[in-house]
Amino acid sequence: MFVALGFEVVFASCAFVYTRRLMRLGSLPLSDELNSYQRALRKLRKGEPMSQDEWNLAERIIDIRRSPLAYSVPLSFMTMGIFYVFGSLEYLHGHTPSERTFLGAIPMFTATNLIIQMRKSARLKKRLGKATIVEPDAETGPLQFSSASS
Repeated sequence: MFVALGFEVVFASCAFVYTRRLMRLGSLPLSDELNSYQRALRKLRKGEPMSQDEWNLAERIIDIRRSPLAYSVPLSFMTMGIFYVFGSLEYLHGHTPSERTFLGAIPMFTATNLIIQMRKSARLKKRLGKATIVEPDAETGPLQFSSASS
């Protein structure tokens, strides 16, 4: 239980540092719109043409979720659940555990889901170089297509 508490302190401290870094990031033009993150990642996942602002937003989301410090947030949830389960088991002194003892499994499942979702979006990094960026041209009117690698 005390080892889990030690890991909880370490991961919670890392999560605090990480969220402070995220709060200092400047906002992008599309970042304040409703569902803009999901829309940008969906376009990237499906290979649809994107605007430069959507591409920049998708790049930032992927970079944020690929950071090693980003995993400290779900890991702090995981160690919180482990601490709760071990603490409940230690409190029982060998008696039969109840359902309340295993309430700590809920943050463990949540942390597992968060890690899986972060890995799914981090894998989109390969698609960023192949994305098609649509740029409006003021002189001719129609949209010009270009590759993200140019």
